[in-house]
Amino acid sequence: METSFADERTRLSHFQVTRALADQITELAGHINAATYRFLSLIAEFDCRGGWSDGATQSCAHWLNWKCGISFCAAREKVRTARALESLPKISAAMERGEISYSKVREITRVACPATEDYLLTIAIHGTAQHVERMVRYYRHAKESEETDARGTAAGQSLLGLLL
Repeated sequence: METSFADERTRLSHFQVTRALADQITELAGHINAATYRFLSLIAEFDCRGGWSDGATQSCAHWLNWKCGISFCAAREKVRTARALESLPKISAAMERGEISYSKVREITRVACPATEDYLLTIAIHGTAQHVERMVRYYRHAKESEETDARGTAAGQSLLGLLL
């Protein structure tokens, strides 16, 4: 079965339109990421200033829930993430440029510190949100195991000291 020139042109046009849609979606996602960074920056400053404290509101997360219509759990995560970004300048800059999403930033700020920032940022830039989430879960589990082992070793050494 031969493809006519008109069919080929329609197929190419369909591909070009679809590609243009994909480009628009990813461009808009970058703008949303940058706007979300700005939103988080404002939240961090507002929380730092105690702007939510009117004597009736319990926390910045409660205020976001009330004034911005964000569920309380989501608001609490936004405040936590916003405050964590204050000590992570490279991750902050990448989000401000629209390079990484809130989903990724929310996850990596659970475990990031200045010493691990470069490594985690690389993972966030190159991995999917699901990959980043999984990596953070494994990292947290490894740290918990490490801490449990350290506590067990310290307790064992204390017990050994008492026996000797």
